[in-house]
Amino acid sequence: MATVHGEKIRGLVGREAGRLRMIPAQDAARRPSADAWSKREIVGHLIDSASNNHQRFVRAVVSGDVSFPAYTQNDWVRAQRYSEESWDLLVDLWSAFNLHLSHLIDRIPEESLSAPCRIGEKPPILLEALIADYVRHMEHHLGQL
Repeated sequence: MATVHGEKIRGLVGREAGRLRMIPAQDAARRPSADAWSKREIVGHLIDSASNNHQRFVRAVVSGDVSFPAYTQNDWVRAQRYSEESWDLLVDLWSAFNLHLSHLIDRIPEESLSAPCRIGEKPPILLEALIADYVRHMEHHLGQL
């Protein structure tokens, strides 16, 4: 089942990276409203998600039952100032990181998919469900772009 998610990620990167590169950098920096993220910040958030989930996926495979701190998305986006980052760099980093994640996901042993993962105060989630949630989350935000 994990391989299906790896394939889905590769498909998303294949379809979306070119589309994202067509967005002018100036448009990517524009916030639709004062309390909404710009396209740069959304892609930055997706990079943060890839980074956090990379740690979760690998550590779940290596250690089994794992716990992680909560992810405070607004703080991360603000701290990294994605609004000031190069649009091309953000798109390239998002693409490369997700292609690596698809490689990793394809190689997760079947028995590791049932590893419980605890994130912050939330109830545990199995690694397989965490991977599926990661893909859904990425699709949601790509739809905003």
